[in-house]
Amino acid sequence: MAEGNITLGKGEGKKRTISASPHIRERDNVNKIMRYVILALMPAAITGVYFFGMRALWIILLSASSAVLTEFLIQRCTGRKITIKDGSALLTGLLLALVLSPLVPWWIAVLGAVFAVAIGKQVFGGLGHNIFNPALAGRAFLVISWPVLMTKWLLPDGVTGATPLALLKLEGIKTGYSGLLIGNIGGCIGETSAIALLIGAAFLLYKKVIDWRIPVSYIGTALVFALIFRQDPIFHILAGGLLIGALFMATDYVTSPITPNGRLIFGAGCGFLTILLRLFSGYAEGVMFSILLMNAAVPLIERYTRKRPFGSAG
Repeated sequence: MAEGNITLGKGEGKKRTISASPHIRERDNVNKIMRYVILALMPAAITGVYFFGMRALWIILLSASSAVLTEFLIQRCTGRKITIKDGSALLTGLLLALVLSPLVPWWIAVLGAVFAVAIGKQVFGGLGHNIFNPALAGRAFLVISWPVLMTKWLLPDGVTGATPLALLKLEGIKTGYSGLLIGNIGGCIGETSAIALLIGAAFLLYKKVIDWRIPVSYIGTALVFALIFRQDPIFHILAGGLLIGALFMATDYVTSPITPNGRLIFGAGCGFLTILLRLFSGYAEGVMFSILLMNAAVPLIERYTRKRPFGSAG
C-alpha cells in the first residue's frame, strides 16, 4: 500500500490527490467485479449442492443472507451509506459457505458470516479498508472457537468421513485424481471439485477480474515445495482448499498487493506456507492460515516492491 497521499499538478489550482491504495471505491466498478466473482463461484457451489445435497444449499443461503443482513444493520446503526447492493457482503457470505463443511450446524454458518462482515470488514471501515480476507477471517474464528464442529465431514454417499488431506496425514491413504477433479469426495462445500473451480477461474481471467500472478505463483510454489518435501505435487494442488484459496481468496483486491512483483511474492509466500503447514503443523490444511498471514504482510511487501518516484531517496 502506498503510504500517505501523492499530490500531482503544476499549479496550486490544479492539484490532484491520489489516496493510498486500494483504488476500487467506484461503485459501478465494484458492482461489476462482485457480480463476476459470484458468477464464477456458481460452478463450485452447484457442484457442492449436487454432491452434498440440500444441506449444502441451506448453509450457502444462511451464510449469504446473514452476511448481507449484518452489513445492512451495521451501516444503518452507524449512519453509513447502505452498500449491500454492491454485492460484496453477498460474496463474503458465499465464499465463507463454500469453505465450510456441509455438516456444520446452521448457527455456525450464521455466526461465521456475522464475524466475517462485522469484525473482518466493517470494523476496519468497510470495503476497501479491511486488512484480512473477511471470509477467511470468519472461518478462522469458527475453527478456533469450535474446532470439533469444523472438522466433521460428509461424503457424497451421505456418510461421514475424512477429507483427502486428513486421510493422507493420519492414515497415509491418498485419494485418486479423478475424485479430486470431479468432487465426489469429502471436504468443504465448494472446494472438492477442481474442475468447477478452474472453470470459474478461467472466466475471471478472461474478464480480467483477477491477475494471473498470484494464482500462478501460489500454485507453482506449492508444487515446487511439495516436490522438495517428496510429496505428490498434483495431489497437493487438487486436494483441500488450495485451488479455491489461490484462485478466489488470495486474489482479493483489497487484501493482496497491487504491485506486479508484490503479487508474485504474495502468491509464493502463500504457496510455501500452505505446504509447510500441511506437512508440519497439527492441521491437515494450511490454506486459510497461509493467506491470512500473507494478508498481514501486504503493507511490507508493497513498501519494498512499489516503484519509487524519480529522484526520491531510498
